[in-house]
Amino acid sequence: MMELKKSYTILILMNATPQWLSLTRDQRSLFFETQLLPVLHKVGPSLEVRFFDSEYFHARISDFLIVTTHNLNQYKLLIEMLRDTEIYGIPYFHIVDIIIGQENLFEDFNKELRKQKTD
Repeated sequence: MMELKKSYTILILMNATPQWLSLTRDQRSLFFETQLLPVLHKVGPSLEVRFFDSEYFHARISDFLIVTTHNLNQYKLLIEMLRDTEIYGIPYFHIVDIIIGQENLFEDFNKELRKQKTD
């Protein structure tokens, strides 16, 4: 029986800079449509990227992304392409932290330990 490879979940924690906040809301929307959406289309369907606002609930993190993928190379491509945008260049956002994990990975580890004990 073939095991399904668990997806990676990546949290990208960001804080908006004064440069971003000084843009009008229309300018921010235009940036999203003309700069970010093309990047997401280029990395393709192997990544699910969701955008969240958190400035109402957190003093240091204003926004975060949740990226889900089975392909870390596509994730690396996403980051490289974002580095070529004003997100990093001006910068519009400071990347505060990146956290990567796999859901309930301890269960796989426990299964492997039990298997090794019976072999």
